Amino acid sequence: MKAVVTGAAGFIGSTLGAALVARGASVVGIDSFTDYYARDIKERNLAPLRAHPAYRFLETTIQDAPLHDLLADATHVFHLAGQAGVRGSWGSQFQTYLTNNVDATQRLLEASVGRSLTRFVYASSSSVYGDRAAIPMREDAFIQPVSPYGVTKLAAEHLCVLYQANFGVPTVSLRYFTVYGPRQRPDMAFHRFIRAALTDQPITLFGDGEQTRDFTYVDDIVSATMAAGDRGRPGGVYNIGGGSRVTVNEVLQSIGRITGRRLDIRRQPAEKGDMRDTFADTSLARAELGFHPAHSLEDGLAAECDWLRPLVGHAAR
Repeated sequence: MKAVVTGAAGFIGSTLGAALVARGASVVGIDSFTDYYARDIKERNLAPLRAHPAYRFLETTIQDAPLHDLLADATHVFHLAGQAGVRGSWGSQFQTYLTNNVDATQRLLEASVGRSLTRFVYASSSSVYGDRAAIPMREDAFIQPVSPYGVTKLAAEHLCVLYQANFGVPTVSLRYFTVYGPRQRPDMAFHRFIRAALTDQPITLFGDGEQTRDFTYVDDIVSATMAAGDRGRPGGVYNIGGGSRVTVNEVLQSIGRITGRRLDIRRQPAEKGDMRDTFADTSLARAELGFHPAHSLEDGLAAECDWLRPLVGHAAR
């Protein structure tokens, strides 16, 4: 396998890169270090990979990358780059989401036309569903995103289908459901909750906490992504979820138990674009990718706590 991984310095991209080189693949990672969160966090994610002889890293946007050369002998593309965040996608920031989620995907797909790729795997999101899809959410459900972010992720999915149908690019789209675990971005809920618990700071919770999510451990996401690269059906779309529907209030109780801290929770109104509930029907991924999540929420939360604890201690010093 000769893989190109976009978004290579991010939470999932760096974890995927490590798994690919451990499997024996040669990997080219691309990342532009957008200012969505601090560069030093991404550099820390990349540090072990930069030292690996099978890994090469390029700092560039997809729009500026030498795609003709990068894809010349690639067997796989894992397209994880994109502008994250539901809440930030409104108003003047929408252009950034169009550039990084839609335009970048189209350019990468266009550069893939005529290549001998085995698979082009696109990281989509459960945010494409919105609040009208029945629970558990199936890939053929009625889809109506409730955030501009979700709209851009769905648009990129449609582009993948178009390039597969018209040009034979072997695209596979994976709808990730609320990913967590070591290296999680600092803006994401579990990271914020755990950091606040470990430092005895208040936790800001948007909404009543009874909203539910299908939380998915990052190693399960990476396993599914590699399986999609091996045997995903070209043109296919798959839900990748952790297998249990849990309220945010229940998560906070678990974090309190794991950290041994009494949590100071400050509630704020729900924000526009936040979905009320998500829960994945993963029967298609089980049947076609052999996907079976292997990590319980409690164990995954403990692993993220173990990863974050020394970082919090170092910052305090």
